[in-house]
Amino acid sequence: MKFRPCIDLHHGKVVQIVGGSLQDNDTESLQLNFSSERSPAEYARLYKQDGFTGGHVVSLGEGNTAAAKQALSAYPGGMQYGGGINPDNAEEFISAGASHVIVTSYVFNAGKIDLQRMEALLEVTGRDQLVLDLSCRWRDDAYYVVTDRWQNFTEEKVSPTLLEKLAVYCAEFLVHGVDVEGRQQGIEEDLISLLGMYSPLPVTYAGGVRHLSDLDLVQSLGQDRVDLTIGSALDIFGGKVAYADVLAWVKANS
Repeated sequence: MKFRPCIDLHHGKVVQIVGGSLQDNDTESLQLNFSSERSPAEYARLYKQDGFTGGHVVSLGEGNTAAAKQALSAYPGGMQYGGGINPDNAEEFISAGASHVIVTSYVFNAGKIDLQRMEALLEVTGRDQLVLDLSCRWRDDAYYVVTDRWQNFTEEKVSPTLLEKLAVYCAEFLVHGVDVEGRQQGIEEDLISLLGMYSPLPVTYAGGVRHLSDLDLVQSLGQDRVDLTIGSALDIFGGKVAYADVLAWVKANS
């Protein structure tokens, strides 16, 4: 299991939020856990210094392009980028230094996978530089992919069938447990177990981490096949889990 770092951006600043609280044109709904005075590039340089690869820079809304490119250029080829990706702008962020681009909403159209849109995107990125974000929420005894800042449920369940179907189009999956994202109240254990058992591709899980011991738990539940992102719980984002301890855990388990 690898640790995958993150840089979440809102209005150009590095932040951590409660999952699903960001809505279009509604700043009052946003539940902000943390906002940093450190630049995106500083975080990227830290991850580069410590040898962490495959993390992600994510734009939460508009006004983050310059900040995202600042982070990507500080660690070229070391981080992925997500946030409003489509065929018209994917190459812009790859050229800026992203190893991959991450997409959800563009390829889930009207609640379903749109394979025409997928093919249009692949013409720009190719499979090897595309990550599909299958971030999901629990409803009716299943995890359903959600889009549009995690506000809208699709008809697509995160299941062995869906994972196999989409694996031919991308290099990796990114999955936030949206119901626990940013809450530091525990991880989505059933979701991690599902991903560890059935994902045919590398997959990164994010959401709900509260203790350093959650790294051991994810490693076990995910059968050492699910990588982990920690956001709000890390001390570099105002939390109580020491980044230095995560670094030590990674070194001890490599």
